[in-house]
Parts: sequence; structure tokens; C-alpha cells
Amino acid sequence: MRRILAALLVSALATSAVQAQVAAPPQPIQAPQVNQGPPFNPNIIIAPERENGLYAVGEKVTWTVRAPLGMPTSRYTYEVRENNLAVLSSGALDLSSGATTVTGALSRPGMISLVLRPVPPATGNPPNVTAISQAAMSAAAAVGIRDIRGPARPADFRQFWDAKLAALRAVPMNPRLTVVESENPGVSLSMVALDALNSTTQGYLAIPRNGSGRYPALVIFQYAGVYALQKETSVARAAEGWLALNITSHDMRPDQNTAPNNYAGLGNTDRETSYFLNMYLRDVRAIEYIRSHPNWDGRTVVIMGTSMGGQQSFAVAGLVPDQINAMIVNVPSGTNIAGAVNGARGGYPNWNAMADPKVAATAPYFDAMNFAPDITATAIVAPGFLDVTSPPYGIIAAFNAIGGPKEMIAMVDSDHNHITPQKQDGWYVRSRAALEELRTTGRLTLNPDWDRAR
Repeated sequence: MRRILAALLVSALATSAVQAQVAAPPQPIQAPQVNQGPPFNPNIIIAPERENGLYAVGEKVTWTVRAPLGMPTSRYTYEVRENNLAVLSSGALDLSSGATTVTGALSRPGMISLVLRPVPPATGNPPNVTAISQAAMSAAAAVGIRDIRGPARPADFRQFWDAKLAALRAVPMNPRLTVVESENPGVSLSMVALDALNSTTQGYLAIPRNGSGRYPALVIFQYAGVYALQKETSVARAAEGWLALNITSHDMRPDQNTAPNNYAGLGNTDRETSYFLNMYLRDVRAIEYIRSHPNWDGRTVVIMGTSMGGQQSFAVAGLVPDQINAMIVNVPSGTNIAGAVNGARGGYPNWNAMADPKVAATAPYFDAMNFAPDITATAIVAPGFLDVTSPPYGIIAAFNAIGGPKEMIAMVDSDHNHITPQKQDGWYVRSRAALEELRTTGRLTLNPDWDRAR
């Protein structure tokens, strides 16, 4: 799919609007520039030979790079990378004549990417390359996509988590509800607090006022960051006919932002102290609560989330597979947390496993890839091939490990959701259709040939 990033797009997409679709800022693809001038506008097109970005092992991948004649910047450097880590080839591109091609290939399943950077001028400040402009100078393809696999999980992975689940179930739920204004007369809204293991699950519960009185359940997990939840997220879903529970990722009221901002790395040298331990257990408690609610229809529980919300969804769907019917996630983080230890670029939560063996030993117990084999729920997973916040290698490896029926939305031209939202239309359309089918029928019809079109 061709990409043209005009100057208007560079400035307009710097912010996001809808809470349910936004994620924490990504790590930059290159070191911050001294220049803080206007964002660099590449004004180039990277045209893939195959628009769906899917290749077999050993096939040559070809990209054509074009630039309008007479553009002020026509000289670039490039790298072709495997799993956005190992550099397979590099060089210089001169687009003053209008176009050139770059090729690459992989001898094993994985991601192959092309990353361009403008050559700085001889004098003056270097270009201010933002995440948005870098996405316009990148392209990627998946090689042997159904065979991309992560490393084996620890032998005691399930034993560790089963012990934690048993400890959680020994804690009485003790639900406390505080009614709050919903701003929709057809929906009742409450803040909910539930005792969990060493912490409290908290969020907003929204229930339709009109209808049968028993509804399918939708539990929404949140993206990274510390922020108050928007009431509208759960109210809007309840207005559609869901029993909707929107859970904060932290042990704090949903109208507060009091959790530590550096939470992601807290305790990451020990599986007993990682911040994600209690987060995942709070998420499980949310599922236990919604299934005990008198307004649940007794049939359907759907979980969904974007970025870290997708990470939590993988964990919950693997921890209590018999309690989840469907999982719908966009650019889930927390896959391949150990990063380069496994031969691929890591992303959020950005643990430096290469520098600390204790971190490397802790990471597998919280990695979405390792919860995936136990997932039996029907799943829809959407990776962005250009994503450096939630790199696609780990997401695809996690997807392939899912034990239940599944469908991928391969967003070939997309970085993380808040960087290239205009490239995530496939996610928006498919996830909405999936939710409507699940709400009305309790079933989800998948496309088993999602990777067949050429």
C-alpha cells in the first residue's frame, strides 16, 4: 500500500482523541535530535511489490522508493533489518532521479523491514525526525508469517501462575459500588472496587437501564500510562447493550491518576515483585466479578484492549481460559519482553533484559507470548508491521501460539495506533463488526484465510 505523508498530516496527527484507541508514547527509533524545529516531512513514497506484505521464506522482498523531482531532501541512508534488530544490509539512496529500489530476503520466518533516514545537510541543524515522519520512511513485511514463533516458556510457568490464582481465589471479592452520573439516561454507571491479592481492582461498571436485564459482558483493559478513565468508554458500550466494565490498570480509583509513573519497570528483577503480577491478578478478579453479576447473560464474556490493554487481555485469556469467549486486541504490548535476548527488537514495557540477567529471567513470566498457548477463546489480533512500541515479531509469535480459533488483522503500513491512526482502518472496521456479532449472537465468525489474498 502506498504511503504519502504530506506536511499537513505530519502536524495533524501528533495528538489522539479517543481514550480507547490511544497508547503511551513509544520509544523513538533514533536518538533525539538537537534540532527542535518543525517535524521533518519526507514527502516520499515507499511502494511494496506485494501490498499485503506477506512472503515465503527465501522470497525476495522488493520496495520501490520514490520522491517528487526537485524536493529539497533527496539523499537518504537505509537499513534492511531482520526483526527490526539485526542489520542485513545498508547503504545510501539518491532520489534526485525520482526512484530506486531496495531488496532483501530472510532465510527463516520473521519480520523484514526497511528504515530510511535523511542525510543531514552539510551546514545547519539536522532534520527533526519525529515518530510520525519516521513511520513514513519505513516499510515492513512478514516472512513465513504462520511459522513465526517465540522461545519456549519456562517449565514452571503454569505452576507459578496456578499458585497465584489459588491465592487470589482465597481473597473474598467484597465488591463495593458507588453510583456516579452517567450522562446517559439509558445507562446506570458505578465505580466498582474489588479486593484482590495485595491490591484492589477498580473501574467503571455500566449497565443498560432498558432491555432484558441480562446482557453479554465486555471487559475493557487499558493502555499504558497513569490517567483517570473516561466514563464514556463504558457508558457508550452499555448503551449498545453490553454489561460493560472498564478497568484501570492500577490500584487506584478510576477517577484518579495517583499510581507511580515509572510503574512498568518496578520490581522487574523478580517474578514475585514485578508490577505486572498484581495487575494481571486484578484483571482476573474483574472477570470473576463480571461473571458473578446478576445482569450478566450467563453466556458471553468478551475482553478487549489496545497496547497494554491487549497485553493484559492475553494474560487474562491464558490464565482463565474457561471464563473468556472472545478476545479482541489491537497492537498488544508485552510480547517478547526480553527483546534482543530472543533475537528480535523488544518494545513496551522496555525492560533491558540484555543488561540484567535477573530481568531476563523475570520477563518470560509476564510475556503475552507465554500466556497464548492456554488461550481457547476466539481471538482477533491486530499487529502493526511498522510498530516499534509493540513490535510485530512478538505479537505474531503470540498469535501463532494461541490455542483457540484466531484471525489476524495485518496492518502492513501501521506504526502504533496513536502514531498512524489513519493506517488502522482495518482494525476499526473489523473490531466493531466483531463486537456487534458477539453482542447479538454470542458467536464470532472468523476468516481462516486472512493471509491468503495476494
